[in-house]
Amino acid sequence: MRLDPRSTAVLALHWQVNVVRPEGFFGSMLAGPVSASGVVARARRVHVAARAAGVRLVFTRFTVPDDEGALVRNTGFMQAVADAAESFRPDAPGAAIVDDVGFDVASDVVADNQRLSALAGCDLPERLQEWGITTLLITGVATNLTVEQTARAATDLGLVVYVVADAVAAADPGAHEASLANLALTTAGVLGSEEALDALAAVEP
Repeated sequence: MRLDPRSTAVLALHWQVNVVRPEGFFGSMLAGPVSASGVVARARRVHVAARAAGVRLVFTRFTVPDDEGALVRNTGFMQAVADAAESFRPDAPGAAIVDDVGFDVASDVVADNQRLSALAGCDLPERLQEWGITTLLITGVATNLTVEQTARAATDLGLVVYVVADAVAAADPGAHEASLANLALTTAGVLGSEEALDALAAVEP
């Protein structure tokens, strides 16, 4: 298997304080499982190695600007974050990308949005097309929420999508495994991090 770094991007979903740190808005639900899983270190390895291979990295953040942007209060989940909008402002501490996941402020793209899918209600699909991206590797939290929603949306846009199974995590191991089983059927496949990096390295310069 080979993945061309020139047409591949990593979507690194919601590696932000509000999602993966105890002090974040969703910390009581996700910080413990994320820490116990060791997923941050594995995601960091994927991000650093992919960047070194010439792959574009896009770190997405769920934020709520003052005018609420594309936020729609149509689910309990979205109502909850709308009610806590101050914690999700783009310049709020909770919106910051965590410092141990391999984010490079000088080279990586940061894309904010207000939907569960990182590709909904924003210009990221158009930007991926402009960059000539045809394949996505997805890392992030949570597997059964933004990861699955984004992977399905990207597939519907015609992109070839691989979820990096050991670089995603969820609050519940059962939900994580069930979501990966769904994604194995609804995307191009689920890869381990070593398999994904080997596929990038297999392409001759």
